[in-house]
Amino acid sequence: MLRNMTSFRLPVFDEACAEQQRAALAFVTEAYAEAILAGIESDSFAHAALAAALRELVATRGEENVAAFAAELPQRLRAGEFSSGAKH
Repeated sequence: MLRNMTSFRLPVFDEACAEQQRAALAFVTEAYAEAILAGIESDSFAHAALAAALRELVATRGEENVAAFAAELPQRLRAGEFSSGAKH
């Protein structure tokens, strides 16, 4: 499962940052694995990571830019962009 997390197309505000974002995803994936080993529920970690990410994006990009980014997420989710193969 963790291997699939690194294959997602990352949401990129700036293509020049794509390599740095891939490296950052590797850190998040490692933190996820450590949290699971420590007994943290997968959903709890995912919600906390999303909240932290949104707070940081708002701090650096502003609410309107992040709201526009978030408005695109339903279509991207339905298109399977973030799916690892398992359907719920």
